[in-house]
Amino acid sequence: MLLHTPISAPPLHHQRCQQYHKHHHSIYYSFLPFGCLNSRLHERSLQVQQRKLLKESHTETRSETCGPYESKISKSSGKKRVFFLDVNPLCYVGSKPSLHPFYHWISLFFSQVSLTDPVIAVLDGEGGCEHRRKLLPSYKAHRRKFLLLSTHSKSFKAQNGRSIIVEDVLKKCNVPVVKIEGHEADDVVATLVEQVLQRGYKVVIASPDKDFKQLLSEDVQIVLPIPELNRWSFYTVKHYVAQYNCDPHCDLSLRSILGDEIDGVPGIQNVAPGFGRRTALKLLKKHGPLEDLLNRAAVTTVGKQYAQEALTKHADYLRRNYQVLALRRDVDIQLQDEWLVTRDKVNDMAVLSDFIKLLEESKKPTPQNVSNEGKVLDIGDFRKRAGERSGQGGEVSLKGKNSRMTSSDSG
Repeated sequence: MLLHTPISAPPLHHQRCQQYHKHHHSIYYSFLPFGCLNSRLHERSLQVQQRKLLKESHTETRSETCGPYESKISKSSGKKRVFFLDVNPLCYVGSKPSLHPFYHWISLFFSQVSLTDPVIAVLDGEGGCEHRRKLLPSYKAHRRKFLLLSTHSKSFKAQNGRSIIVEDVLKKCNVPVVKIEGHEADDVVATLVEQVLQRGYKVVIASPDKDFKQLLSEDVQIVLPIPELNRWSFYTVKHYVAQYNCDPHCDLSLRSILGDEIDGVPGIQNVAPGFGRRTALKLLKKHGPLEDLLNRAAVTTVGKQYAQEALTKHADYLRRNYQVLALRRDVDIQLQDEWLVTRDKVNDMAVLSDFIKLLEESKKPTPQNVSNEGKVLDIGDFRKRAGERSGQGGEVSLKGKNSRMTSSDSG
């Protein structure tokens, strides 16, 4: 079976991808170029690309496949995988919070991608953006405005209820949930990835967030949800090189120069028109990471006049962007041994079945159980049914400094 790892999409969907990209900060589809004439030609091109990747790759496929994807282990190292699940981006339709996409993607993820491999779910902690906003007030300013409005609206109670249900679903499916106050999920993942790699595992980050590209390596992959193809798809070093024609280690420097409009990080083109992606890639490939490039530009000519002036006059501007966009690896959290055990998936079908029933019932206009538009889901009913069906009544709570980490009781 071929491993479908799309790196392009039909032009029929390109406009929708761009619209989705504008409405939600986490989703990125910049790697989806025009090129395929229709879905049939697109699928054919994916198969050709996949055959080429499989021939070049020094990997082997497990005997147990996972639908359109196949679990891969390095042939040379035989390393086992640990998945990190970035939960927040999966709980939106565009910019609107919703539990339906979470149900859809988590069902596919458990049944076709992670299977019984260890999964660690990570959520954003309260106030996680504040340390970056001190450096750059515009950082995710649109999200801050949205949250401030939400806390004063009737839908705030429903939003809090959605978060609780998401955590309950994950716990009942034997997935530890990590949420640390004062830190974004991205930084928690980056910190834990380092610890997992030190123990000899390979890492797969399940997220549509483009920020994780800076972590890509031979032992770190990304698997992202593609709504237009209705499946999770792997994104590896090979895909990054094919997209940018440079090493993933340049990603943070590249984004620091180009900025991130969705996250409110202005690029160099705002102060130096004409300094675009092509110029940035050329300079980074020749002179190395951003700091090396800036140091070089301070003592000698590195490019055309407009680029030279931009790098020398706006060096502090670029260094600030680098600080804002760099994922932190110093979050106060320690990897737990029980997070690395084989995940028991015996509860998945029952828990997810109860979950979708709850979502469908929430659409009915009854006094106690109503839709997302400012109305509250029956959380107690879900917990009761999920506990009875799964036989997992208890929880183990691990608390650290400024943190909350919970997991389902495996006993």
